[in-house]
Amino acid sequence: MSKAAHRAGTIVAAFGRHYEIELTDGTLATGYPRGKKSPYACGDEVEITSDGQISKHGTRRSLLYRSDAYRQKLIAANATQLVLVVATEPSFSDLLLTRALVAAEHEGLLALIVLNKSDIAAALPSARALLAPFTALDYRTLELSALEDASALLPALAGECSVLVGQSGMGKSTLTNALIPGAAAATREISEALDTGKHTTTHARLYRTSNGGMLIDCPGLQEFGLAHMSIGEIEFGFREFRPFLGQCRFRDCRHLTEPGCAIKDGIVTGAIHARRLEHFHQLVREIHHGPN
Repeated sequence: MSKAAHRAGTIVAAFGRHYEIELTDGTLATGYPRGKKSPYACGDEVEITSDGQISKHGTRRSLLYRSDAYRQKLIAANATQLVLVVATEPSFSDLLLTRALVAAEHEGLLALIVLNKSDIAAALPSARALLAPFTALDYRTLELSALEDASALLPALAGECSVLVGQSGMGKSTLTNALIPGAAAATREISEALDTGKHTTTHARLYRTSNGGMLIDCPGLQEFGLAHMSIGEIEFGFREFRPFLGQCRFRDCRHLTEPGCAIKDGIVTGAIHARRLEHFHQLVREIHHGPN
């Protein structure tokens, strides 16, 4: 087959071993990988043959994925910004937020936390309190109600390839519908009995925003394992740890009960929030022993 028969494009949706690819001329095609493996993610740049086989994989600039001791789950490729969606209701996990931010730091992504459903005034103070350790670290935070007006988020998406990540029920699909006319992402009622959202997005999909950005909406996450990262990489992912790294008395300090621990000293001075150190210890335990 001639080289001219190979068509270039970007994966805009991933359905297991089948991919929807937006070609450079704006048309859509279906692609599939060679062999049994499916090493591609939404946002990947590829080339396909006339019959849809993916023949070339472009160089990735970033790859966001989660992993445990047994498998990896690709989230998005070539993203430049992670948009973490939390909400006043249902309650969200600050540990999951930390996990995603550590992954973003590792990949060099910008990070933005969106607190959705800010119109639920009674739950707003507790949500803000849970986010306080992150806002203290200068992570950008935006409060909005996707059902009322999501336009405040649009400027932050301009010129970026943003991936929406969050637990089920946080309103990611509602946010996508508000920002992308015609997206028609499915939404469902939150299960109050379980205090969790029902999964509505079943696959990652890339949309183009009106101001030159790209937005990848992903299925709701209840877990975000970082088994692929070393302890040193996780340490570096906590941005407030960085001024103290290499300052502990012992080179292999794990910041538990060792004397002369610079990270523990940072807790005492208030430079490091105690809750964040708890999160670090949880992530390190999982590297050694797996999730609890």
